[in-house]
Amino acid sequence: MGITQERIELRGNAIQCRVTAEDPENNFAPHIGRINTFRTGEGMGIRLDGANGFAGAVVSPFYDSLLVKVTGRHATFQGAAKKLDRALGEFRVRGVKTNIPFLKNVLNHPTFLAGETHTGFIDKSPELFTFKKKLDRASKLLQFLANSTVNGAMTPLGTSLKPPRITVPEPASHIDEITNNRGLRQIFKSQGPKAFADAVRRHKGVLLTDTTFRDAHQSLLATRVRTVDLMRVAPATRYALAAALSLEVWGGATFDVALRFLRECPWDRLAELREKIPDIPFQMLLRGANAVGYTSYPDNVVYKFCDLAVKNGVDIFRVFDSLNYLPNLQLGMDAVGQAGGIIEASMCYTSDVLTNKKYNTEYYLKYARALVEHGAHILNIKDMAGLLKPRSAHHLVSELRKEFPNVPIHVHTHDTAGAGVASMLAAAWAGADAVDCAVDSMSGMTSQPSMGAIVAALEGTELDTGITLADIAPLNAYWESVRALYAPFECTTTMKSGNADVYIHEIPGGQYTNLHFQAHSLGLGHKFEEIKAAYAAANRICGDIIKVTPSSKVVGDLAQFMVQNHLTEAQVHARAQDLSFPESVVEYFQGLLGVPEGGFPEPIRTHVLRGKAPIEGRPGASMAPLDFEKLREKLQPTTKTDLRDVDLMSSVMYPKVFNEYLAFRDQFGKVSNVPTDVFFDGMVKGQTITVDLEEGKTLVVQLKAIGELEHPSGEREVFFELNGQPRSVFVVDQRALKTSNVVRRVKADAAFRGQVGAPMPGSIIAVKVKEGQTIEKGAPLLVLSAMKMETVVKSPVKGVVKRLVAAPGDDVAGEDLLLELTLTE
Repeated sequence: MGITQERIELRGNAIQCRVTAEDPENNFAPHIGRINTFRTGEGMGIRLDGANGFAGAVVSPFYDSLLVKVTGRHATFQGAAKKLDRALGEFRVRGVKTNIPFLKNVLNHPTFLAGETHTGFIDKSPELFTFKKKLDRASKLLQFLANSTVNGAMTPLGTSLKPPRITVPEPASHIDEITNNRGLRQIFKSQGPKAFADAVRRHKGVLLTDTTFRDAHQSLLATRVRTVDLMRVAPATRYALAAALSLEVWGGATFDVALRFLRECPWDRLAELREKIPDIPFQMLLRGANAVGYTSYPDNVVYKFCDLAVKNGVDIFRVFDSLNYLPNLQLGMDAVGQAGGIIEASMCYTSDVLTNKKYNTEYYLKYARALVEHGAHILNIKDMAGLLKPRSAHHLVSELRKEFPNVPIHVHTHDTAGAGVASMLAAAWAGADAVDCAVDSMSGMTSQPSMGAIVAALEGTELDTGITLADIAPLNAYWESVRALYAPFECTTTMKSGNADVYIHEIPGGQYTNLHFQAHSLGLGHKFEEIKAAYAAANRICGDIIKVTPSSKVVGDLAQFMVQNHLTEAQVHARAQDLSFPESVVEYFQGLLGVPEGGFPEPIRTHVLRGKAPIEGRPGASMAPLDFEKLREKLQPTTKTDLRDVDLMSSVMYPKVFNEYLAFRDQFGKVSNVPTDVFFDGMVKGQTITVDLEEGKTLVVQLKAIGELEHPSGEREVFFELNGQPRSVFVVDQRALKTSNVVRRVKADAAFRGQVGAPMPGSIIAVKVKEGQTIEKGAPLLVLSAMKMETVVKSPVKGVVKRLVAAPGDDVAGEDLLLELTLTE
């Protein structure tokens, strides 16, 4: 052929990368496991030399972890690097970690592209190990769907009832007919809270606040309504309720339940709803110095909370204190005012203003004076239990209107006794500017009065609400259908109607539902009358107090304690020095919630405390300010999620609950857009769902099959079709574990610094410490071997070895718990 060495010319450049199952963030330790997805990048100038990379392959600790060799060719060196970078960027490998992020950083580094690399290049270029976090949202979603399908709901269900497999159509939004920047919110945003209050006062007719997005489902469906169902009706709500004073969308128990049971971020819910409904004021329920928690917090926490709430979309803050303890409420008012929100200061209502000597007309007028003097923009009568009878409503509103002619009055009630609509109409005719109600299909009983009934009753009068029955009819139809999806939490499962005996026991709406449900769940439905009587007695023992979260919990806990221990009111008083009261009761008498009207009753307070020092004055006043940056430094290492200010606030409100939420989010990603029937009951074979990850990114998932139980792992393979491509994931069958001999290793909990997990899969070849041994930070604990590479696991903290979990010869997976330490630093 006439070819000689001298005649061979260099034409172009080629670069080859070895793609391996190694973790560059863990010193390139092998990452062992099953490959769920393996999709390569290809095209002109790209060559692939296959190895062990394919969907379903298992990367072993005993062999080379090479998955594929990728070669890029181009006329120039830089062009070859660019092609190779493009190809690697199109790879999708799920189930194991790879070195692709490191390879891409090398290919884009100026020193490499200039051809000036040297033996110290990697050691002197730490930026090569700065990686963009991969979301891997689809894989996490499939893990969640597989877990909930195989093991059942990943949140406690109230009953054994199943949600129906239905898709509720979204009501028409009439989006083309909506004009932005209209109405009361525009006045607030452009002119401030005072101008807003003046506009409310000048308004002709009665304004409505719709509680469907918060208090209604808190009262009827155990606060379980999910963001996805709120978002789907948001555009139609925006159109139908354009003339409303506000939508109550946030606060109260929704914050806790979102994190604890729905695995959603309450701040994300608020921001997403605000985007959908930009022009109707949003309202929240703020527990004064307790923010949205059940205890007192340092003052700077409450101020920071209100600031974040305003920035994320809250306009009106209904501020209350669970004992009407003025100092606690004033702190909340001050925090709202500083944040620029509208202060709706609440007088919590109890008993009957016309007959009660303690909570009489002068009591409420005196309290209202203090609120107005402290800067309230709106006065609120907060009737938590539905005790405000029509005649009493007319009387109290009339008296307030006479004394405060220029301050808007807003009335809230529950419909437990069935008189809610009559009371709200009486309040309106007496001069109230706004009343609370709920969409018809989410109203009645322990919820708010019917919106449709109020609209119809005032239609064509001087108090016309400006809302039409025709406009709200689609909302009623939507919620009637959606409500079926929450069958596991439906209050009507056990409670068939309201009851006027609420005027006797005074149990708040949401708590009445919960107590009724709990009694029936425990087989004590026949004792509910006894529980209600005990509640009234517990209230008298506590001093006839205002009852709303968290003070209502105190009374409820004491009532249940009395029923469980067969105690009468007289016996509680007689044996108070010897009884082990619930902690909430002790904290109440200690003063952690504030001071009730008339002070604490004696001698029972002394008997309950038994020498424990009472707290004088406002509990939060003596607390040191919280250092949010120190909290961030403590929390950030425990999660893969970049923590925002709102996340830190969630942690302050509910530390343990937030840690559990973070662990869930790291494992399964965002699940708030999963259809509700699937969230509560998993998928059924053949079912297809769509899940929106973000605008323009939708996953279409179909469940194809569930494999047989595998021994000894206790896993099942769950087969899906994801956007037309076959995918499968393995999930441990927790139900089968309870009836089999399979033993699973516990994973280390990143939230606890004393739990040491395996940095990679492998075999334990040596244990360097003993239980009870004191060790320094960085001391060797165990030696782990994988792929002929030994890794020394070192102590992340100074401490004492509490428990050894792993032993020589054990095979462990990544993050398996190896040992526990008791911290000494």
